[in-house]
Amino acid sequence: MEYRLLGRTGLKVSELCLGAMTFGREASETESHRMLDRFVEAGGNFIDTANVYSRGISEEIVGRWLKGKDRSDFVIATKVRFAMGDGPNDIGLTRKHIMDAVEASLQRLGTDYIDLYQVHAWDPLTPIEETLSALNDLVHRGYVRYIGASNFRAWQLQKAIYTSRMHGWASFVSLQPQYNLLCRATEFELLPLAEAEGLGVIPWSPLRGGWLSGKFRRGMTEPPANTRIEQADKHGWGEAWSKYNNETTWKVIDTLLSVAREAEKSPAQVALNWLLSRKAVTAPIIGARTMEQLEDNLGASGWRLTPQQIEKLDEASHLPVSYPYDEGAEQQQRSGRM
Repeated sequence: MEYRLLGRTGLKVSELCLGAMTFGREASETESHRMLDRFVEAGGNFIDTANVYSRGISEEIVGRWLKGKDRSDFVIATKVRFAMGDGPNDIGLTRKHIMDAVEASLQRLGTDYIDLYQVHAWDPLTPIEETLSALNDLVHRGYVRYIGASNFRAWQLQKAIYTSRMHGWASFVSLQPQYNLLCRATEFELLPLAEAEGLGVIPWSPLRGGWLSGKFRRGMTEPPANTRIEQADKHGWGEAWSKYNNETTWKVIDTLLSVAREAEKSPAQVALNWLLSRKAVTAPIIGARTMEQLEDNLGASGWRLTPQQIEKLDEASHLPVSYPYDEGAEQQQRSGRM
């Protein structure tokens, strides 16, 4: 597996990041530890979790796996923002909640420091200065090495970066957005901003909850049993069948299957490799429920799609746009003329 620098830092991370959201929920602790071992055996060193994943269980599973290992071999990322209790201050990006949450995450992970501490989403109730000041303190105290953002809009991310710069505080080094062949609006402003500011990009849901895994074919009237998509409508998850069962999705999947046959790779490997071809992307986050899924995802590394195959996928997944993202507006900016 190849390694890439995380944004403008000198930190080297594997080009695939292992997501731990399934740990303790869809994957047992034993299976989770087996997947962690296999990921490291394949050359992976970048592991992403969050305190909210199964209310801390995911972090605990990763922490028990870390025991007896050389901590410096791994880049461990976790997050803070969402509710970890029923109290009024058990949620958000206040100084109190961040300080309480980081102590709890360090204890669950069984480590003295977190490599990448990410705010899980914007908090409209807390001034960004309060959030960033608290994160800066964590960096200077040594509890956190780097900080990042997840699920921010472009204006929120830029405001946070400028606020840190104005005060001389530690600033975000990475962005964790949703990005995949079925979600390309991330390209409109977030990716250009990440490139301009030198942020590493760590896409979550690179297979859109399984839609790009190869399990789905045009003509299906319902999702296969025992898949995440089958449960999505019931739980209100974003990858629900009712949302994606449409011509736009099937056009992308048709092309994905065609390119996979041509490349002699699985559809999931092609979808992940397409992300690896994007200039702004550092490491897609692969989240597996089983060893079989992990093995398939690991096969996305070590090769590259041809420019022609990338063009086919780009065309099939292209989003229609209007001003200010259309070609006319783009030409105006390049030329400087109306």
